[in-house]
Amino acid sequence: MFVGDSMTIGSTGDFTWRYRMWQHLNAAYGGPYRIVGPRHTLHDPTAGTATSSAYADPGFPDEARRHLAGWGEGWLHMAPLIGDVVRRYEADTLLVSLGLIDLGFYTNAEQTAENVRRFVAQARQAAPHIRAVLMPVIPNVRAAADAAFGTQCTRFNELLAKAVADLSTPASPLLLASEPAAWETDRATYDGTHPSECGEHLLAGAFADAMHQAWGVGGPYAATAAAVAPV
Repeated sequence: MFVGDSMTIGSTGDFTWRYRMWQHLNAAYGGPYRIVGPRHTLHDPTAGTATSSAYADPGFPDEARRHLAGWGEGWLHMAPLIGDVVRRYEADTLLVSLGLIDLGFYTNAEQTAENVRRFVAQARQAAPHIRAVLMPVIPNVRAAADAAFGTQCTRFNELLAKAVADLSTPASPLLLASEPAAWETDRATYDGTHPSECGEHLLAGAFADAMHQAWGVGGPYAATAAAVAPV
């Protein structure tokens, strides 16, 4: 199950990194799998609601569009939801990209880290053997321009790494995904925050490579060279 904020739900006309992960799993994972979650739409910027079905690839099947992501939602919002959603949809693996919106509007680094721990506890209450890959807050235009905000992002990423180390267990492993090495805000985003097609591949690749390296799921992520190569 994909869990995230605006970078994960995507906006009208996006492919989304969820789509890139679906393509990767179809190509690299030999076993059956299901993508689960209570939502399936994109954010519609005109209406300001999550009501768009206009994915860039209309052939992206509805069952693969499932997620738990929302524009303007963070760890603060997902922690109270995750237990019921995991239980209802029988999720066993979470790919989570959250934190930027929390730090930008709702909570400081320490408070956000506490919500990470709350999220993990609630997910485990619903599924004791659940596993998860957690993405740190990646470079963005506000962090580059606002030194205080950049400091909060750095501090949160430190606390997230500590939470992963503290909370991971053999029965319910947690992984900290690596920030995509080729992430350059000008190319990887279309507005300084939200992923471009290049950024979609980089995010999907970071999650895919973490799962492959730690758990043997699928194979290394194989985007086309043109999708991620610097220009």
